[in-house]
Amino acid sequence: MQTRLDTTGNRRVDKLRIFSIQPDDTFAEYNQIPFQVDHEERVLEDWFEDNSDGILEDSDILIIGRQVSTDLGKKIDLLGLDRDGNVVVVELKRDRTPRDTIAQSLEYASFVERLDIGQLEEVLRSYTSDEVLGLAELHREYFRLDTSDAVAFNKDQRIVVVGQHITSEIKRTASFLRTKGIRITCVEFTFFQADGGNRLLSQEVVVGKEADKPVRAASASRPQTTEDEFLASLDENGRAVVSRILEWAGEKSVCVRWRSKGFSLNAECDGNLVGFLAVSDAGAYTLLRDAKYMRKTAVPEDVIQTLWRQAESTGLFVQAGKKLRCQINRKLTDTEVDSLLNWCESVEKAIQEYGLKP
Repeated sequence: MQTRLDTTGNRRVDKLRIFSIQPDDTFAEYNQIPFQVDHEERVLEDWFEDNSDGILEDSDILIIGRQVSTDLGKKIDLLGLDRDGNVVVVELKRDRTPRDTIAQSLEYASFVERLDIGQLEEVLRSYTSDEVLGLAELHREYFRLDTSDAVAFNKDQRIVVVGQHITSEIKRTASFLRTKGIRITCVEFTFFQADGGNRLLSQEVVVGKEADKPVRAASASRPQTTEDEFLASLDENGRAVVSRILEWAGEKSVCVRWRSKGFSLNAECDGNLVGFLAVSDAGAYTLLRDAKYMRKTAVPEDVIQTLWRQAESTGLFVQAGKKLRCQINRKLTDTEVDSLLNWCESVEKAIQEYGLKP
């Protein structure tokens, strides 16, 4: 992306162009495509929830809440923690005015500033439906911190505004707020599509590029869907695959835990449940490297890598951030579904074989 001056002397940003290199060494351009507004709330939240490590440049984000209710009856799109324990409010920009977008983000930040670690832990437990999950332990494992690393939770707050187009008004206001010590970042994303159907997402931090520097309530329970509701929400292809998965879980006595937009498959080990596959209307994805779910298991890293490769070898999974995702938006053959279920059985056996961490 290049910046130039137009004929009036104003700064102009040229359209970003992306090309793929073909086997004959020719370039094929990816076409920029608009993100459909009617899909934005659901799909965008799902994507950034599952790939939160790509939101900020200077830190991953551990998501601890989604659609978190505030004391003023509003809902925060995504709530997370950065490596230093600062609370991160992620606001997905929709069709609101620049003034409303900034005002609402500041309102959310003022709300989370008053939350102590106990309240943040309640948000996390409501989000994960895990009544014993510890925030400090999960944060340490997610960011791979040593036990000697001291973290002060919610000492500072951060705001991230994500949108397909961040207006100049939002950029100017956000930049001004940063000069006053409010840590706000604006992330702009663009979608591209090639003739073959491959899609790319490009994102850029347009406000908030910075080097690391010293930094000076409860979530509403996520309403759980039911089997009938979830199956009814799927198309014919998805319904066929999910029905097979649920039938297999029933036959193998695999625990199914229903969530707000789907369910997870869980291996039972010494009275504890360890999730290994999550299923939603967007597809099925692995939980092999998800700290929220694999924090308890003692499965060695080399075994996890083997299971990861086995999932890829089925031809059904593609990498999506730190997870592997299996799309269910097409008709899968019986052989493909069998390979998916066989892989699930291998993961469950590995968890039960190696047990829990001491």
